[in-house]
Amino acid sequence: MPSNDVRILAQAAVPTAAVGAIAAVVSGVVAGGKGAVGAIVATLIVILFMGIGLYVLQRTARSLPHLFQAMGLMLYAAQILLLFIFVAAFKHTTLFNPRAFALTLVAGTLTWIAAQTRAHMKSKILYVEPDSTSSSKGDGPEKPGRQP
Repeated sequence: MPSNDVRILAQAAVPTAAVGAIAAVVSGVVAGGKGAVGAIVATLIVILFMGIGLYVLQRTARSLPHLFQAMGLMLYAAQILLLFIFVAAFKHTTLFNPRAFALTLVAGTLTWIAAQTRAHMKSKILYVEPDSTSSSKGDGPEKPGRQP
């Protein structure tokens, strides 16, 4: 992964992990050990799903830039659907507290999306690659208009 992608990943994953840690402490106090386990599992699922989604989206942007926007919309819809499936699948589990799991899943997802949006807005990504061949030839800048 290029350094810019890693930077965006870190800027989204760190706040999500912090929210997950806070949720684990709160869930542990409110619902006991099972609440803390549910919050930790939910945080790991959010970071895993959203991290994989960011990786797929960055690869799509490089290889198929014309599909970037559609792929982003489809990816977010699929991620939200998968998270709802996880909530439904673990609705009646005895492994951990399902309410702490669901609330942390929602809080982590919203934190990830907000942090990723902020990271993209603050990053300075060139959307036009400068042409290095004309400046290296020493021809000087091209003049607009008609050439004699």
